Amino acid sequence: MPTYDFICNDCQQRFDVFLTYAEYGVKTVQCSHCQSENVRRRMTKVRIAKSDESRLESAADDFSGLDGIEEDPKALARMMRKMGNEMGEELPSEFNEVVDRLEAGQSPEEIESAVPDLGLDVSESESDVA
Repeated sequence: MPTYDFICNDCQQRFDVFLTYAEYGVKTVQCSHCQSENVRRRMTKVRIAKSDESRLESAADDFSGLDGIEEDPKALARMMRKMGNEMGEELPSEFNEVVDRLEAGQSPEEIESAVPDLGLDVSESESDVA
């Protein structure tokens, strides 16, 4: 049975009601707080599951006209933050450090020189030493 969200126009309280599809629009809904029938349906947000590919395509479409973004650290940071959010998974702390530095106006070259081993995993850094 679906849950429907309502708001009472009299007491302004929000409440949920379980109704079958057949009952919706037919059965009278009363406020669970004050029993008033003066209620309205509250529309809630809907989440749509997207594939990784569609999330990346969506983000890429947003940034398709950003020629020269590498010269604008703050614009690059906005793009990276959006792409990171579109990924829908936890990103490493290094990602946030780079984006924070870009938002502060540091160029990618400045960030690379300040933190030279960013992006290297342990096996890569050990093989460079050997």
